Amino acid sequence: MNWINTLLKDQMSFPKRLLTMYMDLGLNERDVMVIMQIHRYQQEGNDFPTPSELSQFLSFSEQDCSQVLRKLIQKSYLTIEQSTGSDQVINESYSLFGLWEKLTEDPEESYETNNQSDDQPNLFVLFEQEFGRPLSPFEIETVNIWIDEDQQEPALIKAALREAVLMGKLNFKYIDRILREWKKKGIRTVQQAREASKSFRNQQGSSGNQETYQKRNRDSSIYYNWLEEDE
Repeated sequence: MNWINTLLKDQMSFPKRLLTMYMDLGLNERDVMVIMQIHRYQQEGNDFPTPSELSQFLSFSEQDCSQVLRKLIQKSYLTIEQSTGSDQVINESYSLFGLWEKLTEDPEESYETNNQSDDQPNLFVLFEQEFGRPLSPFEIETVNIWIDEDQQEPALIKAALREAVLMGKLNFKYIDRILREWKKKGIRTVQQAREASKSFRNQQGSSGNQETYQKRNRDSSIYYNWLEEDE
């Protein structure tokens, strides 16, 4: 009987509301199991379990765990937080605060929020298409930071992504630099980005000899084509 008593004492507190609402949140059983494992690891002192660690206690693969983590981050149910310890080492941890907060939302308010988000372009899918691979949890968190903390419009993030693609510099640091530069110049819409880019093109075209101008003009016609698209 001692082992039964030990088993009953070794329990983990978990919100019942998640088990009754997870389908309303667009989650499935796999998602819930990953959430539970993350919660368990954090209860045991591991704040940032890897997909490999999570998959050890699940019936699906490390790759499947990574996909679930990306999904949870895309939905803002899971976030990655950074902190600097006394040894100046940066530590990362998962936070399920977004999920717990979602579970306490008013149903009508949640419905309105979901309808509003459906109108926005799915940036994560677009990024994965352009990069030709699934985004990492950190990359997804970066996109969320652009939207939530930097208050960047999704259309402007899309424009920065396309600019990086056309320049052959497809990496998050370059895209972040574009967005920071636009923000520094007060550019908040695609229309403003279009005007600034055309101005830059004209400045580049007015310098140098005619041959150089023509070459730059040809290059810039490719570079700025996306700015003429309807957003």
